[in-house]
Amino acid sequence: MKTIAIVGAGSGLGLSIAKKFGEKGFRVATIARNSEKLAIIERKLKELNIETQSFVADVTNLAALKQAIQSAKKAFGSIDVLEFSPYAKEDIFTSVLETKPQSVVDIMNSYLLAGILSVNEVLPDMISNGSGAILFTTGVSTIFPLPYAGNAGIVGAGMRNYALNLHNELKEKGVFIGHLSIGAMIQPGTEGDPDLIAEAWYNLYENNDHFEEVFPPGLDPTILLGGN
Repeated sequence: MKTIAIVGAGSGLGLSIAKKFGEKGFRVATIARNSEKLAIIERKLKELNIETQSFVADVTNLAALKQAIQSAKKAFGSIDVLEFSPYAKEDIFTSVLETKPQSVVDIMNSYLLAGILSVNEVLPDMISNGSGAILFTTGVSTIFPLPYAGNAGIVGAGMRNYALNLHNELKEKGVFIGHLSIGAMIQPGTEGDPDLIAEAWYNLYENNDHFEEVFPPGLDPTILLGGN
């Protein structure tokens, strides 16, 4: 049985991804800093007869994150899919005209560095086994520059560059690297319904034939610039 580890799991998208992969036969390891939310996710997954275990770690604490991933590997024997989607805190976004070194560092510490460390912890085994997948979830400013998310766009673009480099290096080695860029508010019952995003993610993973997609499909990025 395969295992997916979700870094930055929450009760919205993280839970939906866990349910989607779980219904496809995956065991689920969830990693996040909020133990209460993790407990809720764990309970809901177990109600669906999905084997799961949670591990508490703040992604800004790289030592704690490393320990959590190692604990997940020990508990499940292996991590076959890593999905990385820490919550993007819009209150720390800065417009491009207000972006300063510290505002970039803040997001880099909570996002980019954690992503690289997470990859470091699972990739050697995937390469050795000749199989596995690493899935990066980002906001749409990763691809389309949005002035109101100046610092987030800088860091997100760096993450995308890293992910694409990994994809190009590993596509002939049996390890899939994918990127899904979200351009909608994640909210049930809307075009950004987390269950729809989870479905898109599983399809991208299952098809395993291209690097990235934008969600919702056909998104016109100029709409996101309205009023800014």
